[in-house]
This record gives sequence, structure tokens and C-alpha cells, in this order.
Amino acid sequence: MNFKPPLKKGGFFMPKKKRFFVIMNWNTYIKSYQSYLKIECGLSKNTIENYSFDIERLCLFLSTNEIEVSPVQIGEETVQQFIYDVSKQVNPRSQARIISGLKSFFSYLIFEDYRTDNPLELIETPKTGRKLPDTLSVDEIDNLIAAIDLATNEGERNRAMLETLYGCGLRVSELVALKISDLFFEEGFIKITGKGNKQRFVPIGDLTQKYIQIYQHSIRTHTTIQKGFEDTLFLNRRGRQLTRAMIFTIIKNLAVKIELNKRISPHTLRHSFATHLLENGADLRSIQLMLGHESITTTEIYVHLDRTFLTQVLNSFHPRK
Repeated sequence: MNFKPPLKKGGFFMPKKKRFFVIMNWNTYIKSYQSYLKIECGLSKNTIENYSFDIERLCLFLSTNEIEVSPVQIGEETVQQFIYDVSKQVNPRSQARIISGLKSFFSYLIFEDYRTDNPLELIETPKTGRKLPDTLSVDEIDNLIAAIDLATNEGERNRAMLETLYGCGLRVSELVALKISDLFFEEGFIKITGKGNKQRFVPIGDLTQKYIQIYQHSIRTHTTIQKGFEDTLFLNRRGRQLTRAMIFTIIKNLAVKIELNKRISPHTLRHSFATHLLENGADLRSIQLMLGHESITTTEIYVHLDRTFLTQVLNSFHPRK
């Protein structure tokens, strides 16, 4: 993936002459870093693009301010100026992500002996707190799915997709990449390829299987499938893999349709999956395995516990209740 600084981002227009210096001095290092993230770290394409975007922001800042410096030469003062500029444009959480991404890039340059210090070493990451995503009740999820127009081919597909997101707790990237060859319905599992191409088997319920099979045998079989997507489960009208953005749009439109006064995304269904399992007695370790979290700490962030539920757990299981 070649680095091409955007013509316009954050309200700035970057003339070609200014872009030329950035490309010449940064492109080689960025391409090398991307290869490292892919081959050595095993990161997904989406994750690599996110890391690269942090560097693009810095390059845009340098070009806009006519600062001619390479990634090997850039110093702490220039980076601090950039972080100060970014802090006026984004919220603390986005600022923390940008700092983290740049620290990773410069740590890589140190690892490869391109430089001996990290210009972000003394820059503090803003405190963002623990952000908990919204969750939906079972009734809200039922209403969301019931709002799908099943009179259309896309409706049957969308119902199967939402049932899979909620029924299996998938990430949106895992949903759009799901293959027919990943379905092991007789065994009651589907094979998921998650972050870093790590694979896991996730149990799938009878209801979710039912809606997938309805879509697969009644709708998908009548779709003209483009070459290379024969094994992709969920297809758009052109017979190609759906985009992540399309899933966001489908869910957003359904939320508007039922007048759901919450900001939701595909991840809301994943979080609701985990929360509802926990509230019905599932243990955190099992939820961790189904979500594909490497650390149990990550699962704890996604699965928030309200005080009422904690009281119920104490009263049910503690010997001194």
C-alpha cells in the first residue's frame, strides 16, 4: 500500500509541490513499517491502514506548515507542535490513539536502527477514562430486526446478518469476511478469522442457522456472483462482498426507522451479545473465547456490569449471602 497524502483532510489543501517532499522523505519508511506490521506482527489490513493514517496526519501537518524534515530527523519539538495542533481538532480519545500510533512507528525506526530515540517518549497520552459502548435490550434488538423489510432480497440477507452479529458476537470485519466454507452447522460452530488472522470457532444457535440457510438457499442462489466471491457468504446486489460501511448504514437506517434514541453501530450488537450472556450466567472466560479477545482485561472493558447485577451475583453465589 503506497502512501499518498490526501489532497484535503482536516480542512487543509495540500499543493503538489508540498506533497512531493513528504512523499520522498517518508514513503520508503512507511512502506517498510507497513510490511513489518503485516509480516512480523500479523496485523490485519484495516489495522495497518489505521496506523498509517496517524502518520499521514503528521505528514499533512509538516506539509501544511512547510516543515522539511524526514522521519529520521524529526525532533520532539516538532512532534509536540503537531500534537498541540491535533488536540484542537479531535477529542482526547482520538488524540491518544494518534500518539500511540506514532509511538509505534518511531519505535519501529529505532528497532531498525534508523534513529536512536523516540520523539514522543516524553509526550503524555491524555486520560480518556474507560468508555463503555452502548448496549441494547433484547426487546430493542427484536424491534430492530423486526423493522427489516423481508419483502426484498436484501431484507432476508440483512436479517441473517444482524442475527449473526448478535447471535455470535462478531466484529463487522469478521461478518463481511465470513465464508460458506466456514459454516459447520452440523457441529454447531462457525470458523471466524479475527484480528491478526487469528482463527477461532464460535458456537452458533439454531435460530441464527435457520436465517442464514433461508438467505443462502432462497436468495443467494439466485444472485449472479462475481469471480473471487463464490465462497463469500453475504453478498451485495452486484455479487460481491459487502463493505463494512454498508453494514453501518443498514443498522443506522433501522435505528432511525424504529426511532431508537441511541447511537448504535454493528459493534453495539457484539457488545449486547456479551452483556446478555453475562447477565444470564455465562462466565467471563467463555465470553472472552467467543469474542476472540487475547486478554481477559479487554473483555472486562466490553462487558460492563451494573450494580444491580453485581448484587444479584453476590446474593446468589456467596456463602455468606
